[in-house]
Amino acid sequence: MLDLIDADHFRQLQGQVCRFDIHDGETLHLRVDSVSLKPQARMPEADEERRLPFAVGLTAVQPTSFVHGLCSLELPQLGRVANMMVAREAALGRDPGQSYFQILFS
Repeated sequence: MLDLIDADHFRQLQGQVCRFDIHDGETLHLRVDSVSLKPQARMPEADEERRLPFAVGLTAVQPTSFVHGLCSLELPQLGRVANMMVAREAALGRDPGQSYFQILFS
């Protein structure tokens, strides 16, 4: 099912807080901040009809000790999608009091 996801699924959620269910039963509430296409990350031999790689930038709306792991999320037109890897990012010039995350799709 992960191969069916494209950037537009997350663009519809941009600015919204979404519930991410982690495999250990924890729930994260993350705001979808950005959706960035990464055309340079496409493998040279990849079929042109294959989706462009993209990144989803997220911010936690509550403190969390979560670092990285698999999660599931309800996506428009697709329903519940499982096994997405969410990874924490360094603040790098952003508010160090916030927790930032990213999901990469290739």
